[in-house]
Amino acid sequence: MLRHAVQRLLLAVPVMFGVLLVGFLLMQVVPTDPAIVRAGPNASAEVIAQIRTDLGLDEPLYVQFALYLWRLLQGDLGVSIINNVPVAGELASTIGPTLELMLASLIWSIPLGIAMGTVGAYWRGALIDRVVMAFSVAGVSVPVFFLGLVLIWFVGFQWQWLPFTGREGPLWTWQGLRAIILPAITLGGVFVGPVARMTRTAVLDVLGADHVRTARAKGLTERLVVTRHALRNAMVPVVTLIGLQIGFLLGGAVVTETVFSWPGVGRLAVGAILSSDFPMAQGTIIVLSMGFILVNLTVDLLYGVLDPRVRAS
Repeated sequence: MLRHAVQRLLLAVPVMFGVLLVGFLLMQVVPTDPAIVRAGPNASAEVIAQIRTDLGLDEPLYVQFALYLWRLLQGDLGVSIINNVPVAGELASTIGPTLELMLASLIWSIPLGIAMGTVGAYWRGALIDRVVMAFSVAGVSVPVFFLGLVLIWFVGFQWQWLPFTGREGPLWTWQGLRAIILPAITLGGVFVGPVARMTRTAVLDVLGADHVRTARAKGLTERLVVTRHALRNAMVPVVTLIGLQIGFLLGGAVVTETVFSWPGVGRLAVGAILSSDFPMAQGTIIVLSMGFILVNLTVDLLYGVLDPRVRAS
């Protein structure tokens, strides 16, 4: 198990290097000069040239990238061009709200998706199975921003049941809990459908296996057969999908935070890109990419717990 974990950690290193390289190059093709952004539209050419020198923008690209990596290894993410504040401090203040939003969306969407898929597989072809499949297809098809806008219009604006703008406090407060409900429903709504479909397919495959028929022949109740023998053995592909979807959930968080004005990393990334704040945009790319890599690493390690064959390989 330890060797399996070390192998996955070593594989994450070149992936992260590739992400840093691509993110750095993407910022170079943006048709905006960071020196002009910092100096202002009325600055003279001499001032802009001096700022370019101070920022190291007059160096070749490979030198700029090497210096960028060296600063990252020292924990320096740079300084915002717009606000002139450390990028690390801004990211530290926005990671918490993003994690709160993802946690709140996963708490309800994963159990609901697994339950829906299991019910649909057990009553295959029945009306409830068709309802599950219809709900799953709708969850996959509806864009995040559209679902968010619909909830804002009806639940927040027309009916005025819940707040729909900003974060009003941490999750353990009543105000914070009410404020996170609509963003969590929006972000988790696109998560339920894929989990339900994968769970249904995996449970259907396992329900016809020999060990399930043996469990039924022993006289075990259907609840034990489904939960202990069928669902547990069907969880490997489901966990795979959940890991991938959590990674893509970071992208959905960018849209959700923008729609609901949620003060997280996603909204910070959108604001940095729109204002050409390159250091801030690169910092948010690093955080979101590391989150994606850590999620996939966790899923790889869970394989060893769910499937001993992976642990032995």
